[in-house]
Amino acid sequence: MVGLVIVTHSAALAHGAAETCRMMAKDVRLAVAGGMEDGGFGTSYARIVAAIDAVYTDDGVVILMDAGSSILTVETILEEMPERRLRMVDCPLIEGGVVAAIASVCGANLDEVVQRAEETRSARKIAD
Repeated sequence: MVGLVIVTHSAALAHGAAETCRMMAKDVRLAVAGGMEDGGFGTSYARIVAAIDAVYTDDGVVILMDAGSSILTVETILEEMPERRLRMVDCPLIEGGVVAAIASVCGANLDEVVQRAEETRSARKIAD
């Protein structure tokens, strides 16, 4: 099963996003890296690596980020781990996370999970 990692500047936001994903896909392999080690806001390289390690399998890991330094830090980690099957996803954090979690538990491969999550970029919440 493809693992998921949620990276945000806030531990509360990361845990809330994970909770939402697990409501829809309770068996998803998911870890979070939210905030700094001291409980403050920010992006922790060490927390992201630990989250990846916690859910990594040969199926790979999809990483969803909020913004700014979380994206830059994940880019650095991906450059430093070329032997691993890691993919960043450009999508809304909650909607993309839920769709990725469902796709993963349904047996989608890494490319399919990424594709499904990225499709949420154009999803409309309110019809005209």
